[in-house]
Amino acid sequence: MTLNKILVAFDGSENSFKAVEYVGDIVKHYPISRVLILYVERLPDKDLYPDDEIWVSQCRKNEVEMTEKLSLAKQSLIKQGACADVVTEQYFASCKSPFHDTDICTTGRSIGMDILRIREEGNYDTVVIGRRGVSKAEEFLFGSVSTKVVQSAVDCTVWVVN
Repeated sequence: MTLNKILVAFDGSENSFKAVEYVGDIVKHYPISRVLILYVERLPDKDLYPDDEIWVSQCRKNEVEMTEKLSLAKQSLIKQGACADVVTEQYFASCKSPFHDTDICTTGRSIGMDILRIREEGNYDTVVIGRRGVSKAEEFLFGSVSTKVVQSAVDCTVWVVN
């Protein structure tokens, strides 16, 4: 029997924590080899800040906040009895992060497509994503990561947790 690998798309929202909790309920009952809690970072637009120093400061603040949330999500899975290997990863919109020399970067095209690319590269069987609950108008104007993942996923299972 092949052990499944699950990728949880995480953005720090209440619904992404619900998705982690849902996975925890499943994982404690079934043999899962790995759970990846993945956050795809989009750096704030530099043009919104008066100078690079303030922009870098905001980027650092965002990273610290997300690192804490990822840690809470991982701890939640472990407390629920997940016997799988639980890991967290942050991917950045480009390799030009102001404070990282890393190859952990995204294509910058779309968060949904980046999630699916990472899923494919890591051979994850299942993608779990929380639905943020944007309105139809917001979804039309800005798109929806969960919608993009559901529409574009191939050769994997997608669970959308609401």
